[in-house]
Amino acid sequence: MTNTIACCEKADVILIAGSNTTENHPVISTYVKRAVRFKGTRLIVVDPRKVKIAEFADHFLRPNLGTDVAWINGMMHVIIKENLYARSYVEERCDGFGELKQVVEKYTPEYVEDITGIPARDLIDAARLYAGAKAGNILYCMGITQHTTGTDNVKSLANLAMLCGNVGIEGGGVNPLRGQNNVQGACDMGGLPNVYSGYQSVTDPEIRAKMENAWGVSGLPDKAGLKATDMIPLAHEGRLKALYIVGENPLVSDPDLNHAEKSIQNLDFMVVQDIFMTETARLADVVLPSKSFAEKEGTFSNTERRVQRVRIAVPPPGEALDDWKIICEISKRMGYDMPYENSRSIMEEIRSVTPSYAGITYERIDKEGIQWPCPNVEHPGTPVLHIGRFTSGKGRFHGIQWKPPAENTDEEYPLYLTTGRVLYHYHTGTMTMKTEGLNDRVPGCFVEISEKDAERYDFTEGGEVRIASRRGEINARISISTKAVEGTVFIPFHFAQAAANKLTNAALDPISGIPEYKVCAVRVSKAA
Repeated sequence: MTNTIACCEKADVILIAGSNTTENHPVISTYVKRAVRFKGTRLIVVDPRKVKIAEFADHFLRPNLGTDVAWINGMMHVIIKENLYARSYVEERCDGFGELKQVVEKYTPEYVEDITGIPARDLIDAARLYAGAKAGNILYCMGITQHTTGTDNVKSLANLAMLCGNVGIEGGGVNPLRGQNNVQGACDMGGLPNVYSGYQSVTDPEIRAKMENAWGVSGLPDKAGLKATDMIPLAHEGRLKALYIVGENPLVSDPDLNHAEKSIQNLDFMVVQDIFMTETARLADVVLPSKSFAEKEGTFSNTERRVQRVRIAVPPPGEALDDWKIICEISKRMGYDMPYENSRSIMEEIRSVTPSYAGITYERIDKEGIQWPCPNVEHPGTPVLHIGRFTSGKGRFHGIQWKPPAENTDEEYPLYLTTGRVLYHYHTGTMTMKTEGLNDRVPGCFVEISEKDAERYDFTEGGEVRIASRRGEINARISISTKAVEGTVFIPFHFAQAAANKLTNAALDPISGIPEYKVCAVRVSKAA
């Protein structure tokens, strides 16, 4: 996030795109609802489903799946045409405006309506509202990123925010809501194939030399490694022989699960390090039991870049160890000693090699976290990024054309499927499905469908149906809902017994490598 969570309550207008905020980020949703109810903040919600947060919106725009670039370009067309953009901000702080203006010229509200299904009048009203805000805040989540055009979608939202001068101000910003508690921290620490900690490039010889010196080694790789979504196809081809999986359950969370399972079974050796025996762990050659968040010391970095202490609340069961201790023991047996005394000593090393974390110490975050970048121990941290100037100098507009999703409906597969989460379960259910009360609330998989589609196919509430795509099929119970729109069904991906990802498309965004979880073609029929 460029801004803080609390900035929601300082915004004049909040634009939520592709986020079922009340179910996926219930704590953050309270800030939004409080801002709307008590602070006079106006709310725009853009989502293919009429999610709960839309009840608080001044404007609810319902786009067809996979059309985000089109409606964002449409808003910018209106804002530029009506001269509502922040002219001085654009001229002084940004490059590439001419290219952007030229690209969005054809995205008239009527043209956008043909692509997205959003009525032209509604798009114009939403554009005017966002552009008129002194502080406009954009919140987005996986409904924006999990597409073959996910990178384009994110860049487009950044275009919109810069166009209206909303980057580098309190209450504004472009704010992705992270899907899990330490996704931000994992990325910060180099849990990506092309960077070391603090997003320092592995291809930069100076950075590489610094890391070699810190670790007492030579010959660190000078090229980026593989993304997770690159690894599975290579395993299928027999070119990837071994896999070490920490805290992930790809046999429920990966797209096109039938293919993913065959790929994983083709490995020579697989290690899974986790807190429970997941669906993936059951196929592992070795399972290493690790501690849960409540059983260890360390830090997490949350969605607003805040580095916070984690402390032991309960003792670990059996022989479970800290993740870092397991990794260090393996490293020692492979010939490289990693003799850290404790998590604090690891944090000290992080500070020494990561400029954005250099000023963050255990003492400083004993009671309250600090937001990076924090370059030294006197620095208070950085709640809002890009105040006064962008980190790279000037913000760069990108002129982006809309591209359709990788798969469209046809006579054989006439409905679109989108996937997501529900309030009562989390990710692949590794933890929540061991909780009786949560299982009572949502005991099994369902397919959410509109009243019109249910009537067309003669489905009744609670009836069992079979959902099939070009990749697989599952059974689920019908849930007729006003959230759903005609022509599109929704399935939560939590349930291994009826895994939605047996249906989803493994087509990838060419830059980020993220799969297109949010759009694929299916047919739904009564189960035998």
